Amino acid sequence: MGTIAMDKKQITLYYSSLNSLGKQVNAYVESSEMEHLTIDIAKTNVTGTQWAELADGLNKNISELIDQDHADFKKIYGEKEVNLDNDGWLKVLDKNPSLLKYPIVIQGKKFIELESASDFKQYMKPDSAGLEKPYKKE
Repeated sequence: MGTIAMDKKQITLYYSSLNSLGKQVNAYVESSEMEHLTIDIAKTNVTGTQWAELADGLNKNISELIDQDHADFKKIYGEKEVNLDNDGWLKVLDKNPSLLKYPIVIQGKKFIELESASDFKQYMKPDSAGLEKPYKKE
């Protein structure tokens, strides 16, 4: 059994408030009418088991969750390819939460990386409920 709660009626967002994409996606989630749980990895410790579960749900390695092209990553680790074990990659995320490549949304058993804030719109309910349509079908 996994450690991350998966509910079809709730959106769970893992994001970093230390980067603009994370802030934008969080704003979309917070303004949606959906039940949600937001986890800011800059303020909340995510366990290694949870990171492993997130990576597994996305069919990725933990290293693929990290933005290795980010200027801060290159400043710390240099320009050459970095080879770390899973524990090493977990330490990168723990010490540098701004390096999370993309916010991760979970709904039910579906795990999705959001590459842009607008990607979240597919989860939002339309705001036009109750508005009269400007045309009539005849």
